[in-house]
This record gives sequence, C-alpha cells and structure tokens, in this order.
Amino acid sequence: MANSTTAKTKAAEPAQPASMMSVIAPAIGWLIPGAGHMIQKRWIRGLLLLVSIGTLFVLGLLMQGHIYKANGGDILDILGFIGDLGAGGLYITTLTMNWGQGAIAFAIADYGTKFMIVAGLLNFIAVADAYHIAIGKKQ
Repeated sequence: MANSTTAKTKAAEPAQPASMMSVIAPAIGWLIPGAGHMIQKRWIRGLLLLVSIGTLFVLGLLMQGHIYKANGGDILDILGFIGDLGAGGLYITTLTMNWGQGAIAFAIADYGTKFMIVAGLLNFIAVADAYHIAIGKKQ
C-alpha cells in the first residue's frame, strides 16, 4: 500500500524545470555541428552530423560560394543569411577569415552558396534534435 501511495505522490508532483543540458546541448550543437549530440553521448549521430555539415560547408567554400551577411535588403539575401547563420562556428570562422566574399562568377559558385545554406539549415535541424534528446522527448 505504501508503494502505491508513493507512486501517486510522484505522479502528482509538478514537472521539474528544464535541466541545464536542455540549454547547453543546443547552444554547443549550434556552435560546433554535432557537438550537442556528442555531449549527450550520442557519438555516432554527432559524428555523422559533424562530418556531413562540415563537408557541405567546406565544399561550398571550395566552390567559391558566397556567404551572406546581416542586412535589411532583399528577402532572398535575408533568407540566405539565416541559412548561413545556422552553420554556427563555421559561419563565424568564415566571416572572421573574410572567406566567401567574392562575387559569384560562374555556376559552380552558385551551387557552393547553396551547399553552405543547406549546411546551416541542416545544423538548425540538428540543434532541435539535440534539444529534444536533452528534454527526454526523443531517444
């Protein structure tokens, strides 16, 4: 009888506040792609994300893709900036080193630009996944 009372008491308690991991994992995962999963001991998923996002971004740079900066201009530029920003530390490093600033002179550079945007968008999805794992909503 004591066990059933204890179980009812635990079920009636309010949910615990979000743990620090639910804040740290997405933040680290945004800064370093895949790291949000790695700090939660999801080694394979984290490594796959790091390799895929990193490869997309670096290939985009090697194709002389363009990096978008924050501006209030054209809607497509704003969307490109949001996509690039998703790459986190890769984007910050690229801006710091002044890479990806050239004009798009040929078709392959345009593909490179899209590769970097897709890398950022994929990292946004990975950040959301790391958050859901941290709060226990996903295994």
